[in-house]
Amino acid sequence: MFVEVIVHSLISILVLFILAKWIGGRQISEMSIFDYINGITIGSIAAEAAMTDETMLRPIFAMIIYGAATVFLSWIADKSMTIRRFISGKPYVLYSNGTFEYENMKKNKIDLFEVLAACRLAGYFDLSQIQTVILENNGKMSILPKSEHRPVTPEDINIKPETAYLFANVILEGKIMYDNLKNMGRNENWLRKQMQIHNIKNETEVFLGISDENDNCYFFKKEEKISNKDVLI
Repeated sequence: MFVEVIVHSLISILVLFILAKWIGGRQISEMSIFDYINGITIGSIAAEAAMTDETMLRPIFAMIIYGAATVFLSWIADKSMTIRRFISGKPYVLYSNGTFEYENMKKNKIDLFEVLAACRLAGYFDLSQIQTVILENNGKMSILPKSEHRPVTPEDINIKPETAYLFANVILEGKIMYDNLKNMGRNENWLRKQMQIHNIKNETEVFLGISDENDNCYFFKKEEKISNKDVLI
């Protein structure tokens, strides 16, 4: 019995993994209402398949059908804006220029406290600093501050900062990331020289090492001391 449950569980996990790869990252990241319902349904079928005493063919076939429906509707949505809005929904303005759009809030079952919480999470505790709040089709709220309250950009003060490059991990938990070095056009000898510059004898001393295309390197050593610092809440 236990062996059968283990086998069924492993098969259902494998099918779920294949379906997730087939459907794509959208199912995991920004889910529409349809994606959310479909994901729950596929998960429920997978759980049932793991525990069933009968053949797994029917639940696995059902999972494939749900996955195929998701892919098919996603394809149709790419072809038609009307269908896309029907499946994924559309954005709604909840607050604009000092006025709450009550009808849009009521239609989307959004109360005032949720809007205020979203504003605070975005760093705005004063509604007079906000121009517009929009409910996106994935359920998140986008906030547009008034022009006098938006963050200052380099363009605002007429400066041109240097181009920033992505940092890649070159050492991770004491291990050299050779593939990352190769993708950056660097090698182990180059990394050893950088470590010497930073007074690091061996990569095992490093918890995290990062570098960009301009050879800006930062190494974070392993901390052996136990920290007694607490976070104030």
